Amino acid sequence: MKRNFNEWLSTMRDSIATWRYYTDFEKVYSNVESIKVELNILNSLIGSRNIENEFKQLLKEYPKTLKVVPILLAKREKEIKITDAEGEFLFNFNKPNYTIEEYTKFMRETGLFDLLEKHIINNLVDYVTGVEVGMDTNGRKNRTGDAMEDLVESYLVKYGLVKGVSYFKEMTKSEIEEKFNLDLNCISNQGKTEKRFDFVMYVNNHVYACECNFYGSSGSKLNETSRSYKNLAIESKQVEGFTFVWFTDGVGWNTAKHNLEETFDVLDTIYNLKDLDEGALEKLLNPVKV
Repeated sequence: MKRNFNEWLSTMRDSIATWRYYTDFEKVYSNVESIKVELNILNSLIGSRNIENEFKQLLKEYPKTLKVVPILLAKREKEIKITDAEGEFLFNFNKPNYTIEEYTKFMRETGLFDLLEKHIINNLVDYVTGVEVGMDTNGRKNRTGDAMEDLVESYLVKYGLVKGVSYFKEMTKSEIEEKFNLDLNCISNQGKTEKRFDFVMYVNNHVYACECNFYGSSGSKLNETSRSYKNLAIESKQVEGFTFVWFTDGVGWNTAKHNLEETFDVLDTIYNLKDLDEGALEKLLNPVKV
């Protein structure tokens, strides 16, 4: 019996956040540890009554401390562009390209000297730890994708598939062709593009190439993804012994439901997490289990 799209869409989840989703503290601690010496050297400027002269002397004795200045402004780049009435300046903090006087002006004009000499903070190591936590939020989008892949993989393992034997992670079209003796030119613009799949399952001499994603919010990428997978669904039906499978979820799809429905109508093997909970793999891969 054909599934009802709107009923299926209504079961999308708003989050798949895991315990470590919100902040990758191991990464934060590692980033801070790598510059801890330089930060502690700069700590000597906290509360200074003669900060400009002390900063100049510090750079002469410990020039490598300059490399940590960008992170004090929550910047990972080692070059920072400044524009003012005098023109444009591109400060390099790995390979100094200005005089110590000009870097001293940078510290003053950006407000970093105020931060230090007014004792607004007590310790730059603690301060940068906070900065790193804030900047790590940018990584949540990637962690969402990883979390969806991890969830799907857990269902594959629970079903009984074995990594490297009956399922494989991240395989390109060329690798699939070589390993399973298939011709997939029809899904790669006659060999002009190299598609990579998140998972490939091999059950009963049949190849199931899978994509996984989760969209908790709206965005232009949703429409692009659904159109792309619609074409992939249609093209893959030409290949005997090959099935395209799409595992997707997230309430973000509510903003791109029309394009998703078009794909849903031509791709029987599109599943969300509720489908997996209800035995989608068993229905897809049975009657033969690995």
